[in-house]
Order: sequence, then C-alpha cells, then structure tokens
Amino acid sequence: MLASSSTDRSALPAQTRIGAVELGVANLDRAVAYWTNVIGLRVGTRDSGAAELAAGRGTLVRLVEQPGVVPAPHRTGLFHVALLVPERDALGAWALHAVRSGSAIDGASDHTVSEALYLTDPDGHGIELCWDRPRSGWEGRVPELMGTAPLALEGLLATAPQTAFTGLPDGTTIGHVHLRVASISATISYYSDVLGFDLITTYGSQAAFLAVDGYHHQLGANTWQSEGGRPPAPHEASLRHVEIVLPTTADRDAAAARVRDAGGIPVDHGDGWLVRDPSGIGLLLTTPST
Repeated sequence: MLASSSTDRSALPAQTRIGAVELGVANLDRAVAYWTNVIGLRVGTRDSGAAELAAGRGTLVRLVEQPGVVPAPHRTGLFHVALLVPERDALGAWALHAVRSGSAIDGASDHTVSEALYLTDPDGHGIELCWDRPRSGWEGRVPELMGTAPLALEGLLATAPQTAFTGLPDGTTIGHVHLRVASISATISYYSDVLGFDLITTYGSQAAFLAVDGYHHQLGANTWQSEGGRPPAPHEASLRHVEIVLPTTADRDAAAARVRDAGGIPVDHGDGWLVRDPSGIGLLLTTPST
C-alpha cells in the first residue's frame, strides 16, 4: 500500500464531503421497502417515480424507478455505498436487527480504521453499514493500518441495546462510496490530479482510496469485477450519480473548471455541475443545501 506525495495540483477544501447517492431501481415500492425495513432509512419525500431517504436531516439515498432494469455486477458504477453511523452501539443495534429479522448479510469485516457489515439490495446495489474507530488511532497511518480481517460479530452484538430497532440514528452520513472502475491509473489521475482528492493508499494495481483532510477514504475504487469495463446499459440498474458537496460555490465552480480544462464537459444540473469520470460514473458537484 502506498500513500500519495503529490503536491503539484489543486487540493479540495477540507470540508468537502460525499452527499446523496442516486440509484436506479426496477421497482420503487420494493426498493423503498428494503431500504427502510432492512437498512433503516426513513422516507423524506416521495412521488410516483422517485423517493428520497434519510436518517435525520439531509437526503442520503435517492431511488429513481426505471422499470425492468436488472443488476449489472460487472459494469462500472457502484461497488457499495457506506452508511456511517456515529457510534459503535448503533452499528451493533443494526446488526442485532439484521439477525432478528433474518436479513442476508454478505460479509462482516474489521478494517482496523472501521468495522463494517455488507449487504446487497434487490437491484444489486452494494451497501456497507459501518462505524469509524477514533480518528486518533489511525490518522496519518492509514496505509499501514487499513486492511481486512474477520469482524468479531459477537462483540459487536454485545454493544446493542436490547430495545426495538427504530432505524438508523440521526448523524448517520455517507461515509464513502466505493466504485467499480475500468482503470485504477485513470481513476487516480482524475480524482486526484483533476478533482483534487488526496490519494491515501492503494492495494497494488487493483484498488485505490482517496479523501480530503486526512480521512481514511471518502472514495474507494477497484477493478476486481470491472477492469476494462463499460457503464451499465439502459436496461441495467445503475449508479446514476454521486454528490460531491463542496463548501462554497467558488469551490464547486473551480472543480468544474478543472474538469473542463482536462477535457471533460460539465453539464449544468440546476443544483450543480454533473461531470463524468473516466469510467463514465456520474458525479454531481454541488454545495450544501440551505
């Protein structure tokens, strides 16, 4: 694993964060039921074709109905979206809820910097539920510390309050998005050299992790299933876009200008600039909503 030492580029502001993730789904009723009953998000707004889901203030996931789409596990797009809970006992409460409800869990990992549980929704979108260990224990040491080991699930379950699960708590955020990309080198060049994320570490030539302000990662990318791949076809469930929330309009527009200077075509989305990375993944450069 290697840390980046590049300084000859424009860095993103430390307040930059990941915002809402917009996903295409085959059946909105089915998707909303899963994301609320299994995952524990709450419906904020909904119409006939879309639903916005939250845990407290601010949309975390936006579901858009595209009737008939099917999972596309080998296309570029979403590997998983990570819902980051503020305390370990909240992750324990969710784990206990999953056990009691018989929800299928794909995996459970201890990454040293965090603990994580993994699932897949009915449309094939990967989901991570996670909690960060205190930053003082890993900041500045992510390349040497972050890895994957089995999660001690019994210990996590022991933190859970013995009360009914009422959903993910206020303070839950999008900790990171992990992407399936066609090329790691092209992904690093785009997200680091053009947009301005710091390259935190790599796993050989197959995965990279990027962030701002010393975080372990806000963006992950891998080619495990998608090397040389293409974006989803119209009949396939897709990651429609990820919001990258910059602190000011000037920061947002500067990032869009760097994309334009690099040969990209930012599109006015009304609430920000929609750009596409080298794997065709949509990124909505925006600012905090009022």
